[in-house]
Amino acid sequence: MVLVSRFVRTLFVLVCLGFAFPALAQSDDDLLPVTDAFHLTPDASQPGVVKLHWAIAPDYYLYRGRIKIKAEDPAAVTLGEPSLPDGIRKHDEYLGDVEIYHGQIEATVPYTLADAASKTLKLSVQYQGCHEVDPKICYPPNTEHLNLTIGAPPAAGTPVTTEAQASTPSATGGAALLGAPAALPGTEAQALPADQAFRFETLVKGRDGLLLRWTMPRDYYLYRDKTVLTIKGAPGVTLGEPDWPSGVAHHDEHFGDTIVYFDQVELPVALNGADKARTLTLDVSYQGCLENGICYPVMTREVSLDLEAGTAHVSTPSSGPAVAAAPAAATEEVAPTPPPPGAGEASVGIAAALGLALLGGLILNLMPCVLPVLSLKAITVLESGESPAQARRHALYYTAGVLVSFAAVGLAVVGIRAAGHAANWGAQFQQPVLVAVLVYVMLAVGLSLSGVVNFGASLGNVGSGLASRSGRSGDFFTGVLAVVVASPCTAPFMGSAIAYAFAAPMAVALLIFLVLGLGLALPFLIIGFVPAVARLLPRPGRWMETLKQALAFPMYLTAVWLLWVLAKQRGADAVGLVLVGAVLLSMALWWFERSRGRSGWSRALVLLLGLGVASQLWYVYHLPAATPAAVAGDAVAYSPEKLAELRKSGTPVFVDMTADWCITCKANEKAVLDTDEFRDLLKRTGTVYMKGDWTDVNATIAAFLEQYHSVGVPLYVFYPKDGSDGRKLSTVLTYDKVQAALEGQTH
Repeated sequence: MVLVSRFVRTLFVLVCLGFAFPALAQSDDDLLPVTDAFHLTPDASQPGVVKLHWAIAPDYYLYRGRIKIKAEDPAAVTLGEPSLPDGIRKHDEYLGDVEIYHGQIEATVPYTLADAASKTLKLSVQYQGCHEVDPKICYPPNTEHLNLTIGAPPAAGTPVTTEAQASTPSATGGAALLGAPAALPGTEAQALPADQAFRFETLVKGRDGLLLRWTMPRDYYLYRDKTVLTIKGAPGVTLGEPDWPSGVAHHDEHFGDTIVYFDQVELPVALNGADKARTLTLDVSYQGCLENGICYPVMTREVSLDLEAGTAHVSTPSSGPAVAAAPAAATEEVAPTPPPPGAGEASVGIAAALGLALLGGLILNLMPCVLPVLSLKAITVLESGESPAQARRHALYYTAGVLVSFAAVGLAVVGIRAAGHAANWGAQFQQPVLVAVLVYVMLAVGLSLSGVVNFGASLGNVGSGLASRSGRSGDFFTGVLAVVVASPCTAPFMGSAIAYAFAAPMAVALLIFLVLGLGLALPFLIIGFVPAVARLLPRPGRWMETLKQALAFPMYLTAVWLLWVLAKQRGADAVGLVLVGAVLLSMALWWFERSRGRSGWSRALVLLLGLGVASQLWYVYHLPAATPAAVAGDAVAYSPEKLAELRKSGTPVFVDMTADWCITCKANEKAVLDTDEFRDLLKRTGTVYMKGDWTDVNATIAAFLEQYHSVGVPLYVFYPKDGSDGRKLSTVLTYDKVQAALEGQTH
């Protein structure tokens, strides 16, 4: 609602500015004051209804949809729906299809007084209109406060006060914007010239693409849907579909639901048919606003680019076309653009990204989310002590499962993002059906370890070949499962590597995800292929059966944790459905093991029970999302509006983006964020703790993650009280790191 009310007051400044340019060569001295152009006469002579009469001057018109009538004291009077005549239909460049009035109009508003004996009626009436001939200028919204005596004729009405946002249209729109626009009355925002508010750069990435970048100071934002790109001077060269990143969802009263960008946005654009072209001219039109301030007219920049030299252009205020400068020259003549918060993660080179991916995958073995599957893998590793060949086989098939899964999950995320949709690492756990399936998988693996069912045994002893194939499949499946359950965790170094992969071409992204998987599988590869390491493992024996049964319990605990996540997403009904499915699954596996080698009807019973399990997933899929739980403790729920309000007031803010399925998040909460030390630190520094829950799909939080180039949760950002950009913290927290950030120490 803050954003909506802001536009009631400010968006028409944009219209004013858009119409102002044809008027620059003409004087606006002849423009009437707003109350003369749209003269309002109230009539409260008839009890129970008030009439509002506007006399509209020649060459002026009033917007029907901009008339707003409110009671100054809603407790004293209740207003009915205003009755307005139909207007003339008109297509407005900025507002679309509207209705306008010329000449004279009258609105009728019924009302009911709380105190029937009252003789006073206080209303506020807001309206807005334009001058439709040169100079074509629209007035900002004007509000008149009416203090009327009920029953008195119109001439006897008590005084009317006017609260216009500007005395003349040119005060908020027109030539003022060509220099440094003044602040709007009623706001503290001082608007910058357009080229300072929206610093535009164009970078040539060879003959197959461009990178456009806008950098905005704090509180400025750019509209995605108001950007238009056109190629000139290069026949046969066309632009591909712009690859917009996820932005901030924004509801505009006039434009509807739209996407905007704060701080900085980078837009890759493909070039088609530019194999032989040397130069081209790019026309770029864009539009943006200052929060709680003015909106700018459409800005157009013409950029000449040399595709062979790989030039870059930084926009500067000028009246003629901008000419690209070489990168070095641009660096010398124009102040360098600060990177967006968190962009350092994505700015590593490919060699560094591969190294970080290998380290991140290796450290992932130590994360608690991978422990259950490592328990399962430990059994096969110990069993492989029977021969070096078996050890190598286990390691290779496990590694294959890890690599294929990492490549599939990683490229799926990259592909979804390339298609313009929001997707992040670990986001698959936002799907309740997948969580329910994993409950069943963990239960089935646990029952196997407990001896209820033996997936690896040969069926009816038909031969060692089938048993051998079953073993390889088991190793491969273990690798797949390791990746699936590892995705809720973000190990150190993983974020930088995945962020690089998200921005890289598909081939490079595939290589990074494969190296990440190689890091996860590396310990078992070493055991399988380095005999000296394998000899350190204990020898197989009868004790292994006890160990195998003991390791079933981490699987059961993982299933319980997943049920808890499901309860957060879809409530208790989902948990009940999945528990019914778990009982049916246990029965199916028990009967499957008991009926080996029996007739077909036994297998039919297993199939019937399996269908019962699947039916529970269907019901879970159709359950509505659970009501989000209130943020516990001293934390406040994240919202862009609340964050902007706190930052504007100079309050330091610590933002925690988390999810119930994120094990790293929960570990950080246990170690740091849910401690008395952290709460004392917040009080000592006057910092507000703001928490966003990404357990379920949430476009607002996804946009925040995108803004900070985060591959997923956890994400921690600290906003200092001096209003500077947010500082992104490590995904693995320590109290010292948080203390250093909040107290402003070097870190």
